[in-house]
Amino acid sequence: MQVQHHNAHLPRSVQAQVARMVLQANLAYGESNSNGLSYVQRLKARRECRDYLDQALALEADNAAALGLLGRVEMDDGQLEKAHALFNASLNSQPAQAQQYANLGYWALKSERPALAEEYFLKALECDRQSAAAFCGVAHAKRLQGQFDVAYLHYRKLLQTGSEWNSVYSGMLTCAQHLQVHKADAELAQDAIALLRNDGLPHQEIGRFVGAIIEQQYDLNNPSAEVFLDAAAEDELLILALQKTLMPSAAVEELVILLRRAIMAEVAQTASLRDELQPLCLAIAEYADRTGYALAAEDDEERLAATINDSIVAQFAVREPQDALIGSLMTSAMYGALFHHSFAMQLGQWNLVDWPLAMQPMMAASYYHRAEEEAVKQNFDEKAEELCLAKTDVPQAWPTWSQLAYRTETSLKSVMAQELGLTTENLPATLRILVCGAQSGQRAMELAQYLDDVEVIAVDESLANIAKATRMAHSLNMDNIVFWPWSIAQRFVADGHQVHWVEVGRLPSPAMTELSLAALINSASARGAVVHLHTGMAEQTSADKQVRRLVDEHHLQPTRTTLRQLRRMVLANRKDTIWAELLKDDDFYSLGGCRDRWFRPQDASQLKELLALVSNEVEWKLIKARDEDGHSLATAPVQRQIQAEALGSEVQSLMGQNLSVYFQRRR
Repeated sequence: MQVQHHNAHLPRSVQAQVARMVLQANLAYGESNSNGLSYVQRLKARRECRDYLDQALALEADNAAALGLLGRVEMDDGQLEKAHALFNASLNSQPAQAQQYANLGYWALKSERPALAEEYFLKALECDRQSAAAFCGVAHAKRLQGQFDVAYLHYRKLLQTGSEWNSVYSGMLTCAQHLQVHKADAELAQDAIALLRNDGLPHQEIGRFVGAIIEQQYDLNNPSAEVFLDAAAEDELLILALQKTLMPSAAVEELVILLRRAIMAEVAQTASLRDELQPLCLAIAEYADRTGYALAAEDDEERLAATINDSIVAQFAVREPQDALIGSLMTSAMYGALFHHSFAMQLGQWNLVDWPLAMQPMMAASYYHRAEEEAVKQNFDEKAEELCLAKTDVPQAWPTWSQLAYRTETSLKSVMAQELGLTTENLPATLRILVCGAQSGQRAMELAQYLDDVEVIAVDESLANIAKATRMAHSLNMDNIVFWPWSIAQRFVADGHQVHWVEVGRLPSPAMTELSLAALINSASARGAVVHLHTGMAEQTSADKQVRRLVDEHHLQPTRTTLRQLRRMVLANRKDTIWAELLKDDDFYSLGGCRDRWFRPQDASQLKELLALVSNEVEWKLIKARDEDGHSLATAPVQRQIQAEALGSEVQSLMGQNLSVYFQRRR
């Protein structure tokens, strides 16, 4: 009533003017959140929105809609206290607004208070039962409180009712990673298909979830369960999973091996590959490539595959047309990369687009991408180490990924100001990020893609990772990132170049005897630079230590044959508890992952040296610490632990706790 009374004193022409300005502000705000625009364009739209709102509030100081929208703008700019005051002012002016309670919910999420956020979202739903934004907010709040099953059902409901937003798919995918699947469920299978069909998602992150559904659907833990090849060839979920994920399940691996063997047996009997089996055959070939050809094959299969490869050579010799090669190439690619065979040169007469559309992903993985990556490797001295290796023993990139995670574009300066509370006025227009241990580059490329004011130098020990990441960055038209081996990064820093942010990923292995990560970071960090690292180390299971002992005792080399034999040993004894933790890890299901863990493990002494470096409070300040679930921790106790550890106290060791910590260089 108060608002109506106040409005009554405003001339109608002024009321109309205010309404128009608020409408214009809403349109500009919509543009400022449009994924189709660049970050600079979105910032411009946000400034326009703020200008319209300032004008509207100059005419009507307590306009509820204008106050609420200005609160959103302040929240987007990281001004959480101002945003909170504006949302409450809007509610004081006009109570029971679903929009403002939803805004307060998102404010609470940004303030890392998900339980309070849930209360606000529920209030919003009391005001408007149809508010999709509030319902989505409840899902986010449940997810951040660790109630992944409840949040997942909320996201599913949103998709069913047509709210197919990026944040809904992304949230659902995050929840799926935490779900336990105990029985075959048609709805879960449909959810998985919907997620896998969405090309904007990092499908590699739901391999475990999808694998668990397939395990239940095919009753793979039942020794007497029957698997029918024709049924599998029509299973959309199975084919999508093989095309887009790596499933860390020994039972699923056995299923893939069984299906591959059944296809090969039919090909041997009929001397042709049925059209109905081709999608499954192509999917298995892509999957085999993703595993680095970890899938075991019986001797008779290997002989048949060799015979098919000989026949391809003969087909080229008599100049058979491309169409005549297709079935043989599909079958061959299930057992090894086409790039490794003697007929690889002849394949180069065609471009990727010259092959049938359905065949192109397999041909890219098995031949064309490898050829591009080989060209990248020639630029580095480290290539000399590969020249004496058999083609099949050349390391393959790991981890494998196909899609970057969904992020809203922003700037590193905004992240430093909003997330870490740092001042950024004196920073240059473009900031330099050094990513140490980038592996095959997903995290580095996400930083380069969603931060508009950075150039990224990603460094890795593996030439295969550098080559793959360089190819992927080129395919995404990214020109603000380079991938280098450590030798070039060391020269770059020795020449006096410095960086503003250091992201530490996988640590160097003991093979990197001439590299001190701590010394490199100390030299590379400019004053005010941020170093982000994790205090935990992967690959430290009792199984890994046991395998590494075998490697040392028998002087084993990381050949494909050796890696397969070590895997076969683990799989043959998988009921033994010593192997349980390893068998749950994605790394085990790829030869690249096994090679890293067993032949190039992370060096704990590098992490100890780095923690000792940043424990010096004269030089470094701990500005943020998060636990494994992403919750912020008080920095003082963490700082004390780091200092105690630097002084040799094992009692307070941070090693293995897997905290995410951010340090800033003081001078």
